[in-house]
Amino acid sequence: MGQITLKQITKSFGDVQVIPPLDLQIEDGEFVVFVGPSGCGKSTLLRLIAGLEDTSSGEISIDGRDATEVPPAKRGLAMVFQSYALYPHMSVRKNIAFPLRMAGLDKAEQDKKVESAASVLNLTDYLERRPGQLSGGQRQRVAIGRAIVREPAAFLFDEPLSNLDAALRVNMRLEISELHQTLETTMIYVTHDQVEAMTMADKIVVLQAGIIEQVGSPLELYHTPRNRFVAGFIGSPKMNFMMGAFSSEYDATTIGVRPEHISVSPTDGKWKGKVGVSEHLGSDTFLYVDVEGIEDPVTVRSSGEVSFRHGDMIHLTPDPEKIHRFDNQGLRIA
Repeated sequence: MGQITLKQITKSFGDVQVIPPLDLQIEDGEFVVFVGPSGCGKSTLLRLIAGLEDTSSGEISIDGRDATEVPPAKRGLAMVFQSYALYPHMSVRKNIAFPLRMAGLDKAEQDKKVESAASVLNLTDYLERRPGQLSGGQRQRVAIGRAIVREPAAFLFDEPLSNLDAALRVNMRLEISELHQTLETTMIYVTHDQVEAMTMADKIVVLQAGIIEQVGSPLELYHTPRNRFVAGFIGSPKMNFMMGAFSSEYDATTIGVRPEHISVSPTDGKWKGKVGVSEHLGSDTFLYVDVEGIEDPVTVRSSGEVSFRHGDMIHLTPDPEKIHRFDNQGLRIA
């Protein structure tokens, strides 16, 4: 079991409150991602759940038991950090087995658990190597293996892919998602990368300044963001925002349109603009178009290749069914 409940949790450092009163329910077996910009409180919140930071007030329950004052080692949680924190002089086998040795398990039971974890993580052939003989992705898998053998109620990941290159990040993202399907254990994952959040999560928790802005599935947040902050943070490339005359005809202070919901024509359309930078990715082309009256270039996503060049005048038309409207408080207008 790995149900985690936060009730009116707060955290202050001196006179500075970094987590205002916060409630959150994480169900057993869920893959929950905390996402938000740097300094939003996502790692602090994870550390509160782990017990690595003391709460200022409120209650943390794990499987229905109050764990607020329970020390980290007794909470039944396993944490995987951004840094691998492996012992360089130990083999992979000994690194994975370390928490089992500390718990006093006999050698036969240690070997059984280590080999089972190594099989799940494709590390069987590397058990006798040392961390220095492994790639970054393999070292991160060893760190995950060390967490698996503890058979925790939940895994806590604190930006585990930040030290990997782009290709390894994608591979490890898939491996962690597959691991979740295999183990069916609760996972809480912290990242600033909304692509990781969208592709991995059952449920996303979007944070800003310690406040939960929205909780929901990736597609719920994508299609129905509750405010402008969530709308601008979820989605890549990010949503375009327009104000003034562009929004007033929709009875809104601000409207938002995603790049893929804008069509392009060389001859006619709702807005006229000049093509600036074009990014050709093969399957997609991103155009950055300067439109009079809009402060930032409008980002347009077109499938395949398009023939427009820098300086071309083109016309843009947003899909009226896909326009997001926000009031003067930045809240979604239904």
